[in-house]
Amino acid sequence: MDINLPGFIPALLPVALSPGASFTLAMNGALADGRQGLLKTLLGTALGIYTHALLIGLGVTAVLAASPAAFGVLKIAGNLYLLWLGIQLIRSGVSARRLALNRGRGSVTLKSAWLLNVLNPKAIMFYLTVVSQFAGRHGELGNYLLLASVHIAVMSVWLIAVSYALVFSARKADPLTLKKYINIGGGMLLVFFSLGSLLHH
Repeated sequence: MDINLPGFIPALLPVALSPGASFTLAMNGALADGRQGLLKTLLGTALGIYTHALLIGLGVTAVLAASPAAFGVLKIAGNLYLLWLGIQLIRSGVSARRLALNRGRGSVTLKSAWLLNVLNPKAIMFYLTVVSQFAGRHGELGNYLLLASVHIAVMSVWLIAVSYALVFSARKADPLTLKKYINIGGGMLLVFFSLGSLLHH
């Protein structure tokens, strides 16, 4: 096993700690459904990361990336899903009402967190170009799964810490205002990411 874990951590940190789609979904899930909402987001994202590790470890991602047409369709589909999700979050924030703050209303699902990660072109490219450099010369499936586990651990600790700092510790703040800021800000971030990627290509 010639996996390079010490080299992987510094390469992973900027990706795992930057505010992106998973960050937005985690904040929304924590606000809408408390710890259960955050857990669903973390589990869905973890399943997405393991899906990428499986696909690249089995060689599927490399085949997909080698076909410009297939990879282009996947990128467009992923960015459109990101755009749709961002618009939904903005609409939810703009039309926030007291009733909408009930537990379970508008919370993130396990499926949506998984889909967001699996269809994210940046996540695909990260595993194809960055993670593959640290998985060893032969790129064994077990190596990719181990690196994915490290990715999940770092991402989970970070998102739990941020959720406690921004959402769970902000009980004195008006939850309606908090919902507006997190949903509108997060939705705009997702729209920005998706439009930037669509226009760039």
